[in-house]
Amino acid sequence: MIAQPPDILIEPIVRAALAEDLGRAGDITAAACIPADARMKAEMSARKEGRIAGMACLRLAVRVMDPHARIEILAKDGQDVEPGQVLARVEANARALLAAERTALNLVQRMSGIATLTRSFVRAVEGTNVAIVDTRKTTPGLRLLEKHAVRCGGGVNHRFGLDDAVLIKDNHVAVCGGVGPALERARAEAGWLTPIEIEVDGIEQFLQAQAYEPEVIMLDNFSLDELREAVALNKYVSKLEASGGVTLETVRAIAETGVDAISVGALTHSAPALDIGLDAL
Repeated sequence: MIAQPPDILIEPIVRAALAEDLGRAGDITAAACIPADARMKAEMSARKEGRIAGMACLRLAVRVMDPHARIEILAKDGQDVEPGQVLARVEANARALLAAERTALNLVQRMSGIATLTRSFVRAVEGTNVAIVDTRKTTPGLRLLEKHAVRCGGGVNHRFGLDDAVLIKDNHVAVCGGVGPALERARAEAGWLTPIEIEVDGIEQFLQAQAYEPEVIMLDNFSLDELREAVALNKYVSKLEASGGVTLETVRAIAETGVDAISVGALTHSAPALDIGLDAL
């Protein structure tokens, strides 16, 4: 069972999206041609095979516009669906439902696309015990939903933001004057329960970092041979995360080097939307 983000966190995202779409005057098309008391029944259906995420966005978008709407959710987040499968049924005020339609579809399609792509990466490394991990390369304002979608696809969340963990990147190392000084300062300042990860760009930096026993060492753009060497040299103190330009074509070979995790920015920055429709009955 995949834990759902609470409505109190999702609803502001949905309301902001609705407000953007409604603009200054609301849906002038529906107001012009749909009677104010007209009712509408509709089904949300998958038009392609995929994995579903973000169904709470449909429920909240419709309820914001019509608090008395009847909504039947038939597909749960994390569920695989086939073309033509009905995901939800809705009955609501027609103007309200039409106003909510695009926002609901945009969010459910986007999150389901992320879940579907993540599922593909997870399946590609099946049997290797490697975690497929997301990044902070998310759509501004949608990080909560997009990271939930990654979990729906079987992936694992990296840090949610800058305040979750210490992650020392190449620019931090450059400003600090090296791997050692950066880790020393981080260890001195980090809280007792704050994990520390550092990005390294070669075996020399890897060995420098290993001496400080950070919780995670990110092996950035390492070749397969370099990844294998790092795994062989690792004293099992630090978890090893491979990163940099990972694709569906390369992820299996990276997983087979023995690293613990592979971070994939494409899960959120390049996932195509899953084709889903909302049609009147």
